Amino acid sequence: MNSPLSEAEASALRDALEDEYKAQATYQQVIEDLGPVRPFVNIVEAETRHVTVLLDLFARYGLPVPENTWAGRTPRFATRRAACEAGAQAEVENAALYDRLLASTQRPDILFVFRALRSASQERHLPAFRRCLSRQGGQQRKRMRHRRGQQHP
Repeated sequence: MNSPLSEAEASALRDALEDEYKAQATYQQVIEDLGPVRPFVNIVEAETRHVTVLLDLFARYGLPVPENTWAGRTPRFATRRAACEAGAQAEVENAALYDRLLASTQRPDILFVFRALRSASQERHLPAFRRCLSRQGGQQRKRMRHRRGQQHP
């Protein structure tokens, strides 16, 4: 059996789970608002896996699982660009959160999970949102050129 967690470790796990719940609900809201658009359909699945990995740690250490209260509390998005901007910002904030949480423990299993989740955020999710933004910017420029072409024959 694992030794009991310190309050700092338990708090770090709760903070991580809360952030993953928030991301999962936010990206699900984007899908509800805009349809099954990329990269959100892929990333919401990843967030679900992140929640599951953290729940495994809660079970391993006998911690009560906090309720996910994010349904209906996330922003709504009118455009894919706005959603991708919010996603990119959330992933930057997620890395800062994990940087802080990594200092809360020396337990190899928790460190492994925190590092893996931080890495997924920075190496996969953030680049996907940045690609989304660059594509949206390119489409916007294309529309602007098209409109100018129509206005000035």
